[in-house]
Amino acid sequence: VEAYGKAAMVGTSGEVEHASAFIHTLRFGNVFRSAVAGTAYLAFTNTRGGPGTTLSIPMMHKVDAGWRSHYLTLEMQVQDAPAPEEILVAIGASTGGRPHHRIGNRYSDMEEMGLTEG
Repeated sequence: VEAYGKAAMVGTSGEVEHASAFIHTLRFGNVFRSAVAGTAYLAFTNTRGGPGTTLSIPMMHKVDAGWRSHYLTLEMQVQDAPAPEEILVAIGASTGGRPHHRIGNRYSDMEEMGLTEG
């Protein structure tokens, strides 16, 4: 695994804060990071939707958040979830970046702009 991300979707009778509460804990994120030897923060999406709604999971490099080649989005659907009072939680992973990526990393932009921290 080179890139990863997480997402949660609450059903139409729920609150986005409930979906957020599931994925924004150290018990969730740290376990996932440890399992794939990652150190970068996990990109995320929290949203609300009904059954079959597309859930987008943003992903980035597991060690270096500045590598734009690994800025990816995984889209998924579960045809019967989330029901109005359910929460759908998902993780995404990729074994590589985008093929033939053409944009530089954040560090080249920072150097060009004369920045030392981003």
